[in-house]
Amino acid sequence: MSAERIDAIEAFSIRLPRDARAVRGTAGSPTKLAAGEFDYRWSETNNSLYSLNFEAALVKVALASGLTGWGEAQAPLAPDVACLIVDQLLRPAVEGQAFDGSPERIGDLRDRMYSTMRVRGQTGGFMLDAIAGVDLALWDLAGKINDRPVAELLDPGGPRRRIPCYLSGLPGRSNGDRVERAREAWARGFRVFKLFYDRTEAELFDLVDRLLDALGPDAMVAVDALWRLDDSSAVTFGRKLDDRGALWLECPLAPESALPHAQLAAKIRTPIALGESYRSRQEMAPFLECGCVRWLQPDLGRWGITEAVALASEAGAGLRIAPHISIAMGPQIAAALHFAAASRDVELAEYNPDVFSVANRFITEPLAIDGAEYRLPSVPGLGAEIDESAVRAVAQRPTLERVENTCDRR
Repeated sequence: MSAERIDAIEAFSIRLPRDARAVRGTAGSPTKLAAGEFDYRWSETNNSLYSLNFEAALVKVALASGLTGWGEAQAPLAPDVACLIVDQLLRPAVEGQAFDGSPERIGDLRDRMYSTMRVRGQTGGFMLDAIAGVDLALWDLAGKINDRPVAELLDPGGPRRRIPCYLSGLPGRSNGDRVERAREAWARGFRVFKLFYDRTEAELFDLVDRLLDALGPDAMVAVDALWRLDDSSAVTFGRKLDDRGALWLECPLAPESALPHAQLAAKIRTPIALGESYRSRQEMAPFLECGCVRWLQPDLGRWGITEAVALASEAGAGLRIAPHISIAMGPQIAAALHFAAASRDVELAEYNPDVFSVANRFITEPLAIDGAEYRLPSVPGLGAEIDESAVRAVAQRPTLERVENTCDRR
């Protein structure tokens, strides 16, 4: 396979206003936010900052022939940061490099990007988000060069064409409203519902009980604790989930330390789910080594396809995988679907209707869901081709070309 030169990389910071009250209890807006003068507001429930806007960082990689690939860095806050890293640190590492569209070459370039700042201690956070955005764009290019969907590059034997999904979040003014929303989703085929611990514990378990009573024994409920629990409360909380047969307990404790998670896992039956707070096998290693994780939730906008595939192959038997899909646009969701379709350990993918509708705004052929299953895009690449003119119309940061033109005029 002949190689082409990577000619240009651009990053686009997106901020789209939205009604934060209408999407409370869903991905990216799980809790009530405190009043304030900034667009970023502190949660009234958990120790986290959230945006009033829908924010994303898109990445475009172009070959000398003009062929382009699109990727996306997970950027629910400060997308400018990931974009600046792409512009100033990753472009010098990748632009001008030969690219033949092989998975091996993508791996080489991912290692090259990772090595740019590892000696300076930047092995996580925004740096890895930016790398993931470029990684997804390279996989999109690889699919187009090989004239195959990315999932077929990952699994030449034949990936699945449909990926089961679970409903993430049940917004509503009351638990009664949330149950009615769940009934509507049930009629469309959903059987798994993830609830956020965004209110009092009594209110949360009241909702869990109402759902199970309303939907019957085939319903499965998972709970995202939003890192709110501590050593003294987590066991009691987890055992309440045990009594209700919960599918998993997500993000129960502060994400930095593996030992408390291991101690919790030893005392409850409900599986612990982790992954969205991390970006590499190195970060996940302590959690896997202590055996506390039973559901892996890599976020493709943080891991990239290359590292997520490596994680899945090294994680070992007995682990189940459900890609995390929070605030995301088309490339990130499409990457999660290709990863899911090609991995036999993936059972479910996250689905949030409000996120999905925004994600489809900027792609020329919308991603599709039938009932409670995603349809895998069948075109070459990721299948989330960006309407570049629409993106440029709303991008918040000037592109490199605009910056250079401004400098020339001075």
